[in-house]
Amino acid sequence: MREPPPNAPPLRDYLPFGKPDFGDREIEAVTRVLRSGWVGMGPETMAFERELAQAIGSPHAVTVSSCTAGLHLALRVAGVGPGDEVVCPSLTWCSSANVALYLGARPVFCDVDPETLSVSPATVAAALTPRTKAVVAVHFAGLPIDVAALRAALPEGVAIVEDAAHAFGGRYPDGRLVGTSGNACCFSFYANKVLSTGEGGAVALADGRAADEIRSLRLHALPNDAWKRFTHPKSVLNANLTRLGYKANYTDLQAAIGRVQLARQGEFAARRAAVAAIYREALDGLPLAFQRDCTHPRHTRHMFVVVLDEGARTGRDDLLLALRARNLGATIHYEPLHAMPLYNEAREPPRLPHTERIARGILTLPIGACVSDDDAREVAAAVREALG
Repeated sequence: MREPPPNAPPLRDYLPFGKPDFGDREIEAVTRVLRSGWVGMGPETMAFERELAQAIGSPHAVTVSSCTAGLHLALRVAGVGPGDEVVCPSLTWCSSANVALYLGARPVFCDVDPETLSVSPATVAAALTPRTKAVVAVHFAGLPIDVAALRAALPEGVAIVEDAAHAFGGRYPDGRLVGTSGNACCFSFYANKVLSTGEGGAVALADGRAADEIRSLRLHALPNDAWKRFTHPKSVLNANLTRLGYKANYTDLQAAIGRVQLARQGEFAARRAAVAAIYREALDGLPLAFQRDCTHPRHTRHMFVVVLDEGARTGRDDLLLALRARNLGATIHYEPLHAMPLYNEAREPPRLPHTERIARGILTLPIGACVSDDDAREVAAAVREALG
């Protein structure tokens, strides 16, 4: 971080790009579970899953240890395995690609639409091969894509798994809530997300068999979870394992926080909308582009990203450092995956012109339930000053 100039005013407290808003209600909920003596996956988790499913409008919501775990299990249930290919965008967090590798499949990277910064039917279609088994469709920054149009563009038998880590509470272009498409839709409850429980995630599904499969696989493929084994007298205490499962379950401590956070989503959405509106107005006219619909109500505004023009006098990295020097926690989402050695080995990386151009200029500004109007105005003023 740069040293402040001589006689500069003292730095403000650091403003993270996103942090959870936990208050007395979340603390009381955790205390209640701690006092109950049962902190693992149990009645609180079951209640949270029911409330999640109702809020999403999905028949089933299965909690897991992370969105990554949800994507992994959803692809496994979809039948992805060695020799298969899974299409995903390069402009995403590494989880979207790594879950294919976990199953012995190969991630194949596609480009993104330059306005939405997400995949489109055309960008996915360009990456399809006879080996394509699934597509991981990322709702980038919280702007839901048109999954119905994507489905229509795919061959029969190719599964869609939605990476909705950024998009809890968002709506598809047709107005339906994210998670009601019929695809396996995976959410993240990580620390900086719209709904936060510190860690964890969930998978929304319409298919009851797939939901039961993920419920089993998240806990070593056992027929019953610990709560049922220890509280139901007729439960099977020991069972022969017939297949490989995983340790990917949720806990009642997290669920207690999640139930409170779920009830506060209207409050959080309003705060994020206010911050996004300030940015959109205050940064207008600068040499940067906004993600399409960045202030539209169907966007969750999990992230507020801008893309600096390539001809701007100040480079993206210099802009980032200027904001960090003021303790304003701007960051980069993301470094594109398609050129990273992990995914290409000896192969030549694909050319993804939109992703490569966007990645050179993309920057995420602080947003969230803890960002005030004054914080947002300070960030916007700092961007304006840095860009001259």
